[in-house]
Amino acid sequence: MNTLTAPTAPFAEMFAQGLTPKVAVSYLRVSTRGQAYRGGEAEGFSIPAQREANKHKAASLGALVVKEFVDRGASAKTTNRPELQGMLEYVAENPVDYVIVHKVDRLARNRADDVEINQALDKAGVRLVSTTESIDQTPSGMLLHGIMSSIAEFYSRNLANEVMKGMTQKVRGGGTISKAPLGYRNIRTADSEGREIRTVAIDEERAPLIRLGFALYATGDWTISALAEHLSERGLTTLSTPRVPSTPINEGKLNKFLVNPYYKGCVPFQGALYPGKHEPLIDEQLWQRVQDMLAAHVNGERTRDHPHYLKSTVYCGTCGCRLLVQISKSRSGVYYPYFMCSGRHSKRTDCRQKAVLIDEVEARIEEHYKHIALDPEFRITVEAMLIEELKAARADSAVERRDLKRQQEKLERQRDKLMQAHYEGAIPLELLKQEQDRIATGLLEIAGKLDASNVHFDVIECNLQAALDLTVNCALAYKTAPDHIRRQFNQVFFKRILVNSDTSLTPELAPPFDVLLGPELRTACRHQQSQVPESTNEPTQLSGLIRKTNDSNRRARCQSALSLAHGLSNRLLVEPRGIEPLTSWLPAKRSPS
Repeated sequence: MNTLTAPTAPFAEMFAQGLTPKVAVSYLRVSTRGQAYRGGEAEGFSIPAQREANKHKAASLGALVVKEFVDRGASAKTTNRPELQGMLEYVAENPVDYVIVHKVDRLARNRADDVEINQALDKAGVRLVSTTESIDQTPSGMLLHGIMSSIAEFYSRNLANEVMKGMTQKVRGGGTISKAPLGYRNIRTADSEGREIRTVAIDEERAPLIRLGFALYATGDWTISALAEHLSERGLTTLSTPRVPSTPINEGKLNKFLVNPYYKGCVPFQGALYPGKHEPLIDEQLWQRVQDMLAAHVNGERTRDHPHYLKSTVYCGTCGCRLLVQISKSRSGVYYPYFMCSGRHSKRTDCRQKAVLIDEVEARIEEHYKHIALDPEFRITVEAMLIEELKAARADSAVERRDLKRQQEKLERQRDKLMQAHYEGAIPLELLKQEQDRIATGLLEIAGKLDASNVHFDVIECNLQAALDLTVNCALAYKTAPDHIRRQFNQVFFKRILVNSDTSLTPELAPPFDVLLGPELRTACRHQQSQVPESTNEPTQLSGLIRKTNDSNRRARCQSALSLAHGLSNRLLVEPRGIEPLTSWLPAKRSPS
């Protein structure tokens, strides 16, 4: 809002003659900030032009513009504009003869708002004047005012419809209808005939960091704040604009791109997803894992105060609650770390188990690994059975992959037909969203199964052999491993370890080690070695026990073997969530003749 007090020459003469000029205020508006700052000027081109026209109109009326109200980048769809409201308050409190606008549509673009504004001006005794339109209080002037107001409303609504039509057509073709998100760049080129072509290209500087952000958050080991700081340190910044400089990524911007489906190749528009022509930065599976992780942290993320590699493994032997790390200080100033029952600490249970020293628990678990190692001869027997099972799994895997491919192609055809029906107006938007969610869920599930089965069986065999090697040498490997590897060891071998008040342990082995390292299988192995079967058709006690661990469906066994292979990495370990399959992966085998 500006105050104009310097009178021009004609008004100086009026003052000299003792005449008082009329009082006017000028209202100026442009719809977008781009118009307000076009051409590198602080007010662009439109605002100065409106100002000069209003000044000339005021002079022709013998009025002096005493105040100016300017809304820069404000739409006329609503009257909730700061300068407009300021102007209405000013004319209500001060004597003003005219409110001068360049056009009626500068004030409002719908008839209801136009009536409301004019009622406020009439109440204040102010006359509305248009610089370019012959509006006055005569019947013909009021008729013209109503016509111009209706035209402004028609123009606004028609423009909105045309813009929406153009955006809908563009998104149907896979185009990007807005500024490309971080990791992409909007590119403007021209064809041979000089027509502008707008495309989206990958930002080679920021795209790798965007991919890294998705991959790290999907592990579950990062909070939003810690990951934003990490990516910022690695150089991830926002794109600079002529008015806003580039800034490091923060929590808000990081969360914004983690939930944006644009990175998996989809363009969101009116709540639905459309296949885009741009190159995706991540696949559907990674994007879904990130969404699941965000949903799990919907109530907030917490950083552990006292991290320890046993915290996700050890539980109270009395009530079964998790054990927490408690740091106590003696009178001499020495700190002692304890494991304390979380149920007793939070008073959720009546558990009275005392805290135990962490050092003693660590030593007990190291000692326990010496007692669970596989016998080398038994390891060879199990390996032979696994290799035999893999031979059958190869054939079953091929059949299953063909079935999954057919299901995948069927869902993709349904998705294409769905979009085509939506384009033709046969399916409403809400139904489109529901069907898209159903198809996306099905495709994601199939993609996960295909990914689980898309391995080489020679790699599976190598990994299984490596897992068996690990069970033979697990005590030495655990003792010499760093803390983060020990954590993975424990989560691979154990569901949980119950710790009693005397630091004795009650371990619960995780699949498949509950079978491989369990006492029943060891007993059966020794019994098999001490007797020779009478007939080749009579199963031994070992094969009978193994048969109990099998599922009757061979396809399930195939899935289990494939899952186990995926669970093992080159370091012979799996991620903290555990190892698969469950217990139904060992085949039955008849004894040799």
